[in-house]
Amino acid sequence: MDNVRVEGTPDNPKLVFSDNFNVAVPFIDRHLDQGRADKVVIYTAEEEVTYRQLAENVNKWGNALSGLGLKAGERALMIVKDCPEFYYLFWGSIKTGIVPVPLNTLLRAKDFAFIIEDSGCSAIIYSPEFGEEVEAALAQVSAVPEQVSLVADIAELAEAASPGLIAIEASATSECFWLYSSGTTGEPKGVVHVHRDIVATCELYAVRVLGETEADIWFSVPKLFFAYGLGCAMTFPLWVGGSAILDPRRPTPETVTEMVRRFKPTIIAAVPTFYAAWLAHSDFKKEDTSTIRRCVSGGEALPADLQTQWGKLCDVPICDGIGSTEALHIYISNKIDDVRPLSSGKVVPGYEMKIVDDEDKEVAAGEQGRLLIKGPSVTEIYWNNPEKTAATIVDGWLDSGDTYYRDEDNYFYYSGRNDDMLKVGGIWVSPFEVESALIEHPEVLEAAVVGREDDTGLVKPEAWVVLKEGNEQSAALADEIREQCKNNLAPYKYPRWVNFADELPKTATGKIQRFKLR
Repeated sequence: MDNVRVEGTPDNPKLVFSDNFNVAVPFIDRHLDQGRADKVVIYTAEEEVTYRQLAENVNKWGNALSGLGLKAGERALMIVKDCPEFYYLFWGSIKTGIVPVPLNTLLRAKDFAFIIEDSGCSAIIYSPEFGEEVEAALAQVSAVPEQVSLVADIAELAEAASPGLIAIEASATSECFWLYSSGTTGEPKGVVHVHRDIVATCELYAVRVLGETEADIWFSVPKLFFAYGLGCAMTFPLWVGGSAILDPRRPTPETVTEMVRRFKPTIIAAVPTFYAAWLAHSDFKKEDTSTIRRCVSGGEALPADLQTQWGKLCDVPICDGIGSTEALHIYISNKIDDVRPLSSGKVVPGYEMKIVDDEDKEVAAGEQGRLLIKGPSVTEIYWNNPEKTAATIVDGWLDSGDTYYRDEDNYFYYSGRNDDMLKVGGIWVSPFEVESALIEHPEVLEAAVVGREDDTGLVKPEAWVVLKEGNEQSAALADEIREQCKNNLAPYKYPRWVNFADELPKTATGKIQRFKLR
């Protein structure tokens, strides 16, 4: 397309942008010029939205936002369910220069209050079902933003708004939108992204690694407010002229199976925890996967046994990868024809990775260390947090917070979060490795491992286990699970304690919050 092109080699592509580049133009306006006006871009249980309707509503909602008095550069918080209006708000904001900030809709009032004050937002736009928490948050803040609007109010304003809107001039490196990191510890952090970041994730990962096409229909279990879902449920299909399925409900095996059967997606995205729950759902059949040609996994490492179990229900392997809010999406990934068990895969073309020790020296293959990343979608700043920015982003390299190692063939292997790694008997132990051994037991659905001090004050692995439906907790079963791990792992790695739980604490995006177990 005219305003962006790819140069360089397949292994080292470079994105080149025109001087005037507003990302809403290639993602929204372009499709009308390319003949997709009548193609369905969004499927929901209640409606279908074509590319023409999308473009018109983006313009109307952008004009409605301007009509509220919002100006370019001001932030608009979005607490919006997965629905077409999310698209209208997000792209209408960007087209007018307003900075949209999608938020986790499952947060509570105290979290919203923190973000309202931290962001210095000028507007809060939310779906009515989240009104109680938002209003409670507004009662806690020291200064209420001038503009506070329900989505329903914006929709009413948009009805009368003009369907014509010229995108404000911008550049590839202009501030575009923010995301607040879900994080497993501490306060949420505002991650600032620029216009080029969206293009980079779409072209370098979705097109060149996954091989997505215009014919694809995406269904993302992770929601739009999550960086993972923002790509898989919106930006990826828009980049190639494809389609997306949206469901505002909390995802369960039942709801996802229902949507898959009805709309027959070609690409599915989920986290390993959900794939495990889905596989345990007895009503999910092999014929339900007949249209699927890509399965994406991220958010946490994929156990080998889960890949094996998935293979019994789907002819397409799960392409596991790792990404982050800071990088916007996946930067290391397996490919459909190159899946390595337990590996996150290889570096996505266009990105750079290195694994370093505590002195920031790069380590050799096979040695564990901190994973640093650099690439065209990586944020340069945390909003209003210079200390975190200085500690995490150095000379363009982002400290991912993950412990990794790579093999001689340059496949990368996840060992856990830097603060989740356990040192047992002076040797580093990966919680993920122990968790993988735990879920190999036929009665275990999910597992999480943390460190716990024994009677002598030494740290040993402790396991928290969720059983598959129909299995009963017992001391005998705990002993059996522990013994299996002892037989399959190095002696010092097996969990000394096995606790049962009905569910594991997780973030809204499905990541296990081990710090709560600790």
